[in-house]
Amino acid sequence: MPLMPSPEMRPVFASTVLKTHPEDYLVVSIDRAEEERARAAFMDLKPWSSVTYDHMEVSVVLNESQWEEFRDGFTAYRVEGPYTLITFDVVLDLSLVGFLSVVSSVLADEGVSIYALSTYLRDHILVGKADASRAVAALERLIDRCRDY
Repeated sequence: MPLMPSPEMRPVFASTVLKTHPEDYLVVSIDRAEEERARAAFMDLKPWSSVTYDHMEVSVVLNESQWEEFRDGFTAYRVEGPYTLITFDVVLDLSLVGFLSVVSSVLADEGVSIYALSTYLRDHILVGKADASRAVAALERLIDRCRDY
């Protein structure tokens, strides 16, 4: 049984609009040894994209056509995808607790794995392209239940 939003969170879900991005997205892990090359290559990525540097890797989320432009510049990488990117088009207060836990629970109940990303104002998830319509339908049902509450 999926987790239901708290009474305080229901208005947030009720005002949420789902935006499904039409492009296919990839998650790319580039070896940390190629960090400088990655910094130069990805400094002008177009929205929607995400680059994260941690102690083990450079992790990049970008649409498939963008990766095709950059791929030959790297030697040590792994690629997963294709994914569909879903944006929760609602401004989320950083103090809000549990938004993604509800999303994760609803989609876990549908057997859909997510890769979650957050920006300052919004949350985003990647779901397998084959799971996208099922994920969107489940999230729309959640939003509708919160609107009807």
